[in-house]
Amino acid sequence: MSSSPEETAPYGTGTAATTPRPGDAPPRRRRVRTRHLREMKERGERFSMLTSYDQYTAAIFDEAGVEVLLVGDSASNNVLGNATTLPVTVDELIPLARAVARAAPHSLVVADLPFGSYQRSAEQAYDTAVRFMKEAEPDCVKLEGGAEMAPQIELLTRGGIPVMAHIGFTPQSEHALGGYRVQGRGEAAEQVMAAARAVEAAGAFAVVMEMVPADIAAQITTELSIPTIGIGAGAHCDGQVLVWTDAFGLRTGTMARFVKQYADLHGVLLQAATAYRDDVRAGTFPADEHSF
Repeated sequence: MSSSPEETAPYGTGTAATTPRPGDAPPRRRRVRTRHLREMKERGERFSMLTSYDQYTAAIFDEAGVEVLLVGDSASNNVLGNATTLPVTVDELIPLARAVARAAPHSLVVADLPFGSYQRSAEQAYDTAVRFMKEAEPDCVKLEGGAEMAPQIELLTRGGIPVMAHIGFTPQSEHALGGYRVQGRGEAAEQVMAAARAVEAAGAFAVVMEMVPADIAAQITTELSIPTIGIGAGAHCDGQVLVWTDAFGLRTGTMARFVKQYADLHGVLLQAATAYRDDVRAGTFPADEHSF
């Protein structure tokens, strides 16, 4: 009998065969694949997604059972110090995606295609995606846009590269959209719904919906057969995603309405760094036990 993880029960199930009994070894976790997200949607199970940009957060989030890790172009303004996502380059994102992919043996790893690296043509998108798949080894890529991105999604999918789409508010188009604004209110609702249908028809395996009214996101989630992932799109999406530095309080200041903070890592690190500084100044570190 094969020992391949593919022989185990479907991801996310809690059947008697996979539920450990007292004294049993814990069940072996399997690697999440794109098809598992669709199977979870079909079973009515929700899944989680977080951004990650380095080996340590990737390993922790993977251990926590977060199903999807996104090496987002949000690294631009969460790692590299830029004001927006626009300046980050392919060459800057590939090492981050490689680190996350190496450190997360179970989570599905998604690499963002940055601004300017895929919009010009389907061929440009394919060349960029191939670089990511070869040099960083994620499981799939993500790009922003609706019907206008159908040729890109179709070519990548046909070439064996799974694509996660991103509609609604698309940060790479913030200047064209007039800033950070909810998309799909009133008469614009049909535009967002049409975008969702278009990316599914083009072959996307999932779609992120950002800053879309909850009722519209719920309708899209019901209509589509592929999983939907919300960020500021209400509770009825199949999955949810947050930028980890927002969700866990490493970043401070005003947060978007859709952010829930689960920790105050800024406070923890500030306290630790202050204690270290004080020990050094007082001469209490290093002590004898820290010396050879």
